[in-house]
Amino acid sequence: MQPTTRRAAYLVIGVAAGLSATFLYRYWTTIPVANIDVYDGFEGSGLSRIWSTDRFEAGAVSMQSEIVHAGHGAVKIVVHSRDKFEAGVNGNKDTERAELKETDKLMSLEGRAYEYSFSMFLPADFPIVPTRLVIAQWKQDCQGHGPCSDDSPVVALRYVAGEFQITQQTSRYRMVPFETNEELRGHWNDFRLQIRFSPYANGLLRAWMNGVMVVDTRGATAYPENPTTGYDSPGRFYFKMGLYRDVMEQPMTIYIDEYRKRELATSSAGNLP
Repeated sequence: MQPTTRRAAYLVIGVAAGLSATFLYRYWTTIPVANIDVYDGFEGSGLSRIWSTDRFEAGAVSMQSEIVHAGHGAVKIVVHSRDKFEAGVNGNKDTERAELKETDKLMSLEGRAYEYSFSMFLPADFPIVPTRLVIAQWKQDCQGHGPCSDDSPVVALRYVAGEFQITQQTSRYRMVPFETNEELRGHWNDFRLQIRFSPYANGLLRAWMNGVMVVDTRGATAYPENPTTGYDSPGRFYFKMGLYRDVMEQPMTIYIDEYRKRELATSSAGNLP
């Protein structure tokens, strides 16, 4: 083979290898998984590939072993002012964030039931401020469509001015099926939620906090899916956890451990309807 021909062949092979790697990466991150059952105890030196890295700045997420719930490690998340800044639209406030977001491959599908569990630790000196703060949220995938691009999460865990809330929203109006002024700081808090995402009456939301059931509701758990709302049918839903807030100067830190997400099969979903 002549040198020029050989170089051309190597170039073709290299391009093909690059395209193949890109395809495989996109396949892993975007093709939904059937029968999801994933776990992360945050025991490694870095994030596992179940998490996307586009919702936090470099250095905002780290593995550490000083504050843990189980095992030898937990993830530490810190947000500073204007980290992953996003300008407000439609009159809403500017926001900033440091969040772990599940990859697109792990998105939940409409009509199926899923269980999420995780533990969170807020330091004893965690700021008690009236600033909007969301520490976990389930979002209906808008796919960039204009009408729904700024909608609130369908389910969220919020901590504002020392009050913890579980909120639910599928229209202009937000419902608060659970709220408490119990002190969350200085100790681990365990959360478990069972959700069936649906814009219809077969939707389901159940939540446990530190082993106690605090929410058990039926009804729509998704926004309507039509050209007016911008949501496609059937819907897809993704999960994020960490620190999402309106812009403020003071930093915040949260620790997370023992995350698990699994799909609840009909035969093993207990008394799920």
